[in-house]
Amino acid sequence: MADNEKKVRPIDVPSRESKSPYDAEYREQKKEASKNKIQGTAAKKRDRMSGNEAVALAIKQVNPDVMPAFPITPSTELPQMVSTYISNGEIDTEFIPVESEHSSMSAAIGASAAGARALTATSSAGLAFMWEELYIAASDRLPLVLCLVNRTLTGPLNINCDHSDSMGARDSGWLQVYAETNEEAYDNFIMAYRVTEHPDVMLPMMVCYDGFITSHAVMNIETLDTDSVRNFVGKYEPDNFLLNKDMPMAVGPYANSPFYMETKFNQRAGMKNAKKVILDVCEEYEKVSGRKYGLFEEYRMEDAKYAIVIMGSAAGQTKDAVDKLREYGIHVGMIKVRVFRPFPGEELAEALKNCQAVAILDRAESFTGMGGPLGSELKAAMYDAGMKIPVVNYFYGLGGRDYTVKEARDVFKDIREIVRRGVEPQQFKYVGLRDRDAEVVDEFAEFKGPDNMDIRLSGDGVKITDVE
Repeated sequence: MADNEKKVRPIDVPSRESKSPYDAEYREQKKEASKNKIQGTAAKKRDRMSGNEAVALAIKQVNPDVMPAFPITPSTELPQMVSTYISNGEIDTEFIPVESEHSSMSAAIGASAAGARALTATSSAGLAFMWEELYIAASDRLPLVLCLVNRTLTGPLNINCDHSDSMGARDSGWLQVYAETNEEAYDNFIMAYRVTEHPDVMLPMMVCYDGFITSHAVMNIETLDTDSVRNFVGKYEPDNFLLNKDMPMAVGPYANSPFYMETKFNQRAGMKNAKKVILDVCEEYEKVSGRKYGLFEEYRMEDAKYAIVIMGSAAGQTKDAVDKLREYGIHVGMIKVRVFRPFPGEELAEALKNCQAVAILDRAESFTGMGGPLGSELKAAMYDAGMKIPVVNYFYGLGGRDYTVKEARDVFKDIREIVRRGVEPQQFKYVGLRDRDAEVVDEFAEFKGPDNMDIRLSGDGVKITDVE
């Protein structure tokens, strides 16, 4: 190899084979935790499934009463698979083919109001077409479930994943839970009815997972036996429903000024109660499945100085970045937000209180001066908790743009440099932004070693790349 082709490793960078002392301790902790892990009472089966296949299986095992649906990519497979189960006589769910997503939510609302356990599925513009009905379902306190396979909203036209569809509906009064993996999407659906039908909640829930990345990619998955699933979910026996002849009632009547605010106050109470109910249901589900869930997942946060907060499938790449940087002795960690509604602001602030800097990654723009949906809400929660540490809001993966392990590592490097230099952080950075005309600024030239980077500026956006 010619001399000019050699890459010189900085002398202060540890070998990639070296492990930090914390790594050895972490492996021992994981080994001990695996010994003490609850195995669960359900019989389990190892399988390989796409996310849509896994959720369709969960729907089959729960066997809800009614499923109206209209196909839209990438959620189309869900009604296809469920209708096949019905045609084969494997479940007795009533499938209703409708002419639009607006009609599918209308039919689900009618079925739920009548006392049936109902669900539907959609993505992107399909959710937007349901907009009016989403608010009706929540204000009528109907415990139905929507499988939302996340896909970016037009325009320009794009069929790939981001969270603009669900984030656009974040204030509609629906509970929202997000999955990282196919198995988690399967589990989330099984737990959904137990939460929505709880008398202290009675709000609809969106079970969200990333389009194509999760919905169509095949992963190893461990499913539960159907009897265990149905015993866990239980039979739906509503106290009030339209077909109850012994208690005549109205659903969704006109509510003018003297009454409307009280309905919103009661919805807020249901949303607040949902936190405890979700945790209780997760604890009970762990006893059945052996899998532990909460409002969010903390990954190697025990002594983390720098943390990324993220949602959905991209948590996987971020975990890989955390592991790699831990090999260099850099104390980083990650929090994966599972439950976005109700938003666990106080709990997240508590989990981040010992960090020196935090990066919040949003997969949806909101075009505000305060950041993306996750960023603005978490920053507000941290402010309320009296936290005064650098917090940077990044946008990533919009329209299905790749988010890599390298980019996650670069985000960690970015917030680490903010702390080391003591500078005011620049907000609203775009990870992986492509811009041929971007100005190249070697801001960190005085810092030699593994954190040396270029930052490509383009308006609010940046592209962070390693310097060779």
